[in-house]
Amino acid sequence: MIYDEKIWLKQYDQGVPATLKYPKVPLFTFLEESASKYPHNRALSYLGNDISYSKLDRLVNKAANALTDLGVQKGDRVALYLANTPQFIIMLYSILKIGAIAVPINPLFKSAEVAFELNDSGAKTVIVMSRFYPIIQQIKEETMLKNIIVTNVKDYFPFLTKILFTLLKEKEDRVRIDDTDHWLEKLMQQSNDKKPDIGIDPEDIALLQYTSGTTGTPKGVMLSHYNLVVNALQCRAWVTDTVEGQERVLGWLPFFHSFGMTACLSYTMSCAGTLILTPNPRDLSYILKTMEKEKITIMPGVPTMYAALGSYKSVAKYDLSSVRACICGGAPLIESVQKRFVEVTGSKLVEGYGLSEASPVTHANPMNAPNKPNSIGVPMPDTECRIVDIENGKDEIEVGKEGELIIKGPQLMKGYWMQPEMTDEAIREGWLHTGDIVKMDEEGYFYVVDRKKDIIIVKGLNVSPTEVEKVCCTHPKVEDAAVVGIPHEYKGEEIKAFIVLKEGEAAEAYEIIEYLRKKLARFKVPSSVEFVDELPKNVMGKLMRRLLREREMKKNTGL
Repeated sequence: MIYDEKIWLKQYDQGVPATLKYPKVPLFTFLEESASKYPHNRALSYLGNDISYSKLDRLVNKAANALTDLGVQKGDRVALYLANTPQFIIMLYSILKIGAIAVPINPLFKSAEVAFELNDSGAKTVIVMSRFYPIIQQIKEETMLKNIIVTNVKDYFPFLTKILFTLLKEKEDRVRIDDTDHWLEKLMQQSNDKKPDIGIDPEDIALLQYTSGTTGTPKGVMLSHYNLVVNALQCRAWVTDTVEGQERVLGWLPFFHSFGMTACLSYTMSCAGTLILTPNPRDLSYILKTMEKEKITIMPGVPTMYAALGSYKSVAKYDLSSVRACICGGAPLIESVQKRFVEVTGSKLVEGYGLSEASPVTHANPMNAPNKPNSIGVPMPDTECRIVDIENGKDEIEVGKEGELIIKGPQLMKGYWMQPEMTDEAIREGWLHTGDIVKMDEEGYFYVVDRKKDIIIVKGLNVSPTEVEKVCCTHPKVEDAAVVGIPHEYKGEEIKAFIVLKEGEAAEAYEIIEYLRKKLARFKVPSSVEFVDELPKNVMGKLMRRLLREREMKKNTGL
């Protein structure tokens, strides 16, 4: 079989092995070992407030013991409804140290979306940023929550910044919580920093990473400690010039997402680097100043981020020469965006590929070998790949032909939470069926051609069209709806909704969009709406989104 030959191994950079040795340890071991070897090195930097490795580990232990004091036990699910702050990292590792399971929630989610993930995971404890606390209050009675722990964004600000925030942002600072709920800061003050004595098997579930499928129902991807350790070390091996104790990583990817958690957080902890947290990734001036001041060396990101930085009007005035490696994922990287970013920074920007079910990284272009445009690169160490017949999912497809990508490797999930049938459908005989249509060239480089699934990727975030369509149809004037992704240079894709109105009704596009803004996270709201008399469906009544996408593509290209 051609795929058994692993022709892609010839493309590996010198120093990247075909296989690695992975320690059988819990994920938080990266933090503990770095704290032991480099106690005084900066682990985190947040708006100028530096937290050393030894301090971070002590804070994690205090938070872990505080959770235990509240009755959180091994195997319990604990939700993280937090932005990219030190609290996210502290609480993530504290959850893992007591053998509980972390459930990261997108901070852009609205009440219904948050309630679903809390209930599906069975989480009884949530750590929530104070600005999101009203949402938790609103849905509390419809969940199983027993412990609500609140933290303020300012808690880890530098002293002067904290004072200014208190003076200028009184509304958020004045959040009042119910007597039955807890402030995280007070809980930690009352706790101790002794390491919890809880036995944890590396195969224990560490994370429930929720992802949307073609059904529109989010599924909890069960990732073990071992899965996450493996993928972090695969990524570290890929960047062959990683220097332990010296890397400075830009933490602008959201940590609730598997890409941000592995490529930014876990990678940094594994090499005792410094993770530079950026509260607002849209503040390009601040990002560029930070990159120059901190001399950032590694910056994983999504195409939207690189497009924005590359086209920023005054980017040329910043010294970005320290940046060595940028790995792009989450959505296709347009060649023009890649070229523009490389020109203004002088760094290497390579495209990769992954999915939450694989922790998430499975492919990447080599950092030094040929970087082929529009290619997701080659499989990572210890990652087996096949391209199989789309219909039967078994017969291997020859080089240059299109088929479904299937993957096998130590970074693959344990399955979907409480979804054995969906797990069996996704993983067959040890192979993860990705649902992505790809092809491989004669040198072992892979290319994503299309998606068997209809997932839309907006700024690196997955959107289920079915979910958006269902919400559209709750509008009193809407009879039917279809949602598709349209290629967009900056966003990757933007969402367009096709709406069939009920007989006798009239509406404007802004009415539909304003309605959806109240029901969905911002990135799920369509950018445009078109009213149509009917939607294309087959004889079985199944919606044919492909025809709508093709029509839009022809319209945009003028064909």
